[in-house]
Amino acid sequence: MKSNIYDIITNRIIKKLEQGDIIWKRTWDARTQAPRSFISKKRYQGINVFLLGSMRYQSPWFLTYKQAVDLGGNVRKGEKACPIVFWSFSEKEDADGNKSQIPFLRQYSVFNISQVDGLDIPEDSTSTPVIDLDGAEEFDLAEQIANNMPNKPEVKHGFSRACYIPSQDQVKMPNRETFTGGSEYFSTLYHELAHSTLHETRLNRKFSGELRHGNMEYSKEELTAELCSAYLTAEAGISQGVIDNQTAYIQGWLKALRNDNKLLIASAALAQKACNFIMNRQPEAETATA
Repeated sequence: MKSNIYDIITNRIIKKLEQGDIIWKRTWDARTQAPRSFISKKRYQGINVFLLGSMRYQSPWFLTYKQAVDLGGNVRKGEKACPIVFWSFSEKEDADGNKSQIPFLRQYSVFNISQVDGLDIPEDSTSTPVIDLDGAEEFDLAEQIANNMPNKPEVKHGFSRACYIPSQDQVKMPNRETFTGGSEYFSTLYHELAHSTLHETRLNRKFSGELRHGNMEYSKEELTAELCSAYLTAEAGISQGVIDNQTAYIQGWLKALRNDNKLLIASAALAQKACNFIMNRQPEAETATA
């Protein structure tokens, strides 16, 4: 595994944060604009969702330079690619003949189809809603996503702050009318539902040490919930909630990311799993060449 892949991706996000751009707080509409492979038509997963979403292209289609050339296209001179990452596995056999799969991270660079001449830009008809939206109001889908979560924890309202209590397997929320809008309510609810997937009856997330406020395990779990909330609000077609103290929020994540260059990629992968669980969706296999 190339040791600098984590640095490349993390530094790219750090630069965005330093510019005041919280890329997981400015999402696409996943019903129509989720970033996808031009070749396989599959959605990108994990951190790639935010990396490609931050490019701000209208078209969701991406492909490598080689793929563009093989299809008869030509990447325009001066266009910049976006790095993406994929897990690959190699088989290792020990002295006793036992085989195991060893994961390693690989990096590729992709271009949006609008950066390529000579290829037809397809309509976005392959990107369909998970739940039928005919006649739905603005937050109907958001509510359906929350209500349809399998093995859902108890959600109780009437509290002064939002939190998930693992020992009670319970999400506590302020009443909906206390939020400034539906977007703030659902992004907060999704954040707590993401935390609930750590429970042993769901994804059973394990921690290498104590989950204590301020340490790296806590930062990883918090970022996992933040990114999962971003995935889900995009699925619901709503914007995420407003941050009361954005400067402090950004500085907190800058410190965490600078202290651990694996935090972002690892958290995004966990967040994708949490999102798939809440949506009751099977993950799509993702490869750079598919």
